Amino acid sequence: METPAPDASTSSPHEPNRPNDEARGPRLREIPLRLMVPNLITVLAICAGLTGIRLAFEGRYELAVAMVLLAAFLDGIDGRIARLLKATSKFGVQMDSLADIINFGVAPALVSYAFLLHNAKSIGWIAGLLYAIAAGLRLARFNVMADRDIKAPWQSEFFVGVPAPMGAMLVLLPVYLGFLGLGSSPLFVYGSVAYTILIGYLLVSRLPVWSGKSSRIRRDLMLPILLAVVLYVALLMSYTWEVLSITVIAYLCVLPFSARAWHRRYGTITIEDDSANV
Repeated sequence: METPAPDASTSSPHEPNRPNDEARGPRLREIPLRLMVPNLITVLAICAGLTGIRLAFEGRYELAVAMVLLAAFLDGIDGRIARLLKATSKFGVQMDSLADIINFGVAPALVSYAFLLHNAKSIGWIAGLLYAIAAGLRLARFNVMADRDIKAPWQSEFFVGVPAPMGAMLVLLPVYLGFLGLGSSPLFVYGSVAYTILIGYLLVSRLPVWSGKSSRIRRDLMLPILLAVVLYVALLMSYTWEVLSITVIAYLCVLPFSARAWHRRYGTITIEDDSANV
């Protein structure tokens, strides 16, 4: 006696309904919106940096510098916001690294070249190129040192070399001075070329630079410091290029004292030993 063939409309309880599963496709895992916030800030930073490059080549230099500084600001806070929201991820780290080389390396170099360094022709381009490459090397070294399981005791207080965000602000000093009317005399142009190369060197140097990460502030100084910050921001809004120029010069003057403080505290340790192969 022959058994009837199973109905095509029914399926074995042990087998899934394959046509329906394939029609629905793979299920996508939903993620909280807060995990996207740091990456959105990083994308905005990239957009600001690239827009600054465009504005520079259109001759709108003040807006270009403002966009580069905005990109540096956004790129500086995305990691902190990610940690605050507990939204850190490997994808975000890689995204941030790619944004850093644009905002701290390529954008400042091209804005400086479009505004001033092009007057030195090939030498000006070489200076901008050296700075951008130095920024990339600085960021690569930072990433390698940050990934180490065992960190040197001084790494919580000092950077190795000038950090890339500050380098972007420093390298634009000739542009700030140009906005103040110093002009484009040959002496100023070639001095700016030398200055750009110097900043690139400071980025990749072994100079100990105070980071301020582990600094503590006395309670009685909180209000005066807050008032000082408000005053600084107010002056920055009113006298932008003057304040930025003074800030950069003051930072450069502090670097020797930073190195001296490191040698006083960690004089028996060499940076080369603690950051070998970096």
